[in-house]
Amino acid sequence: MKPIRLMTGFFTVGFWTLMSRVLGFVREVLLLSLIGPGPVMDAFVAAFRLPNMFRRFFAEGAFNAAFVPMFAKRLESGEGASAFARDAFNGLGLVVLFLTGLGMVFMPGLVWLTAEGFAGDERFDMTVGYGRIVFPYIVCMSLSALFSGILNATGRFAVAAAAPVLLNICVITAMTIGALTGGAIITWLVWAIPVAGVAQLALTWRAAAQAGFPLKPARPRWNPAMRDMVVIALPAALASGVMQINLVVGQLVASQYKSAVSWLFAADRLYQLPLGVVGIAVGVVLLPDLSRRLRGGDDAGAKTALSRAAEISLALTIPSAVALMVVPFALVTVLFERGASDIDDTAAIATAVTIYGLGLPAFVLQKVLQPVYFAREDTRRPFHYAVVAMVVNAAIAVGLAPWVGWIAPAIATTLAGWAMFACLALGARRYGQAAKFDARFHSRIWRILIASALMGLALYLTNVAIQPLLGVPWWRGLALLILLSVAAVSYFGLGQLIGAFKLSEFKGALRRG
Repeated sequence: MKPIRLMTGFFTVGFWTLMSRVLGFVREVLLLSLIGPGPVMDAFVAAFRLPNMFRRFFAEGAFNAAFVPMFAKRLESGEGASAFARDAFNGLGLVVLFLTGLGMVFMPGLVWLTAEGFAGDERFDMTVGYGRIVFPYIVCMSLSALFSGILNATGRFAVAAAAPVLLNICVITAMTIGALTGGAIITWLVWAIPVAGVAQLALTWRAAAQAGFPLKPARPRWNPAMRDMVVIALPAALASGVMQINLVVGQLVASQYKSAVSWLFAADRLYQLPLGVVGIAVGVVLLPDLSRRLRGGDDAGAKTALSRAAEISLALTIPSAVALMVVPFALVTVLFERGASDIDDTAAIATAVTIYGLGLPAFVLQKVLQPVYFAREDTRRPFHYAVVAMVVNAAIAVGLAPWVGWIAPAIATTLAGWAMFACLALGARRYGQAAKFDARFHSRIWRILIASALMGLALYLTNVAIQPLLGVPWWRGLALLILLSVAAVSYFGLGQLIGAFKLSEFKGALRRG
């Protein structure tokens, strides 16, 4: 059986996630320049959020939290992993097909529940129409998530991590064709979503077959293994549902304000870059690794794996958060201000980016700590913590909206993120030393904070100096390159100097992988 190499897996997932996020930026640049913040983009964002919301609820949330640890343990012990994967595949397929049918029929109700502010204007009918086209995406993506879980548990991270790239390729190609042919760009865009889903499913399905798990559709079977998986998945489903309620609450508040859904979507895409590359990559690799170590009684190895995951996560996340807070206007200007997107949109998006930046370390640390629970098949406590975060999010988003307007959902998301992290960190104490960070982590985290703060100062001074370049469209790319260079040189140079990390360790990890 192929062993899981933590650092190699992290960098593999991180690389492909970075590629996906870079292409995602190209996608959002086209979306903002060709369509721009307004009714059409608001409608598309709300429609596309529906399949993504249910996909995270069923596949990436509840299902993977239960399936991956149980599959990994069967794989480790040789106790019928293939049969377990087959039954899970058929059961999940039946559930998401049924869900998709209901969603298609009751789409107007779903839109009203998630974007009530659209009712009575053109955005509502557009969202319903777009939603019925993109909603079947959840069938392909849910099943693709299962195959990705199989690949991750067997230590094959590349294909599963590369699959999301196909969505961005399909969307970019579709919008480009629409723009060049003079067609309706939004029509090309919405139909590209289900096409991309089929492509992602085909890629991961074939890779799983090559890994020794050639699953085929069959009649679902109810057996003790499926019952145990559902018992474990149900609290995780409730937890995922709570987290999706947070998104719905934010969108409900934002839908009351013109273009706010589009602004928050664009800001979300920017902070999702480091979150996806670092947090999601670590979480994907750490869960099967911890599951197999705990199965083998290797508590010391589990503690080391958790500590290294947190260390590398924060070493890359904290400076990213500082950059988002120090130079948000410059980043948004270069990336998004063109075509149908103007300086007012830039100012609004940059404000949201700053607030999301404050919460970025919490979002990433959640991805590090959740596997501590899921690897032990404990999905109940994360659900309870998610309820706490939901209450915090709803109270702040709704309570602050009359005072601060459309930006209230961003503030609520950040504060709820820190509340969720605090609950996870305090709750993990019950698992003893295996769930605690080691001495090396505690020694280096302060150095990481110092290096990040000094990098932030260097970025601020550089940003002030190059403001004239940001005012000239042709020179904005150079301005961004200068900022990125200053950030990289100052942070990695100072970090190496004061012992926040050793770059040679990363190289050594890759060579050993």
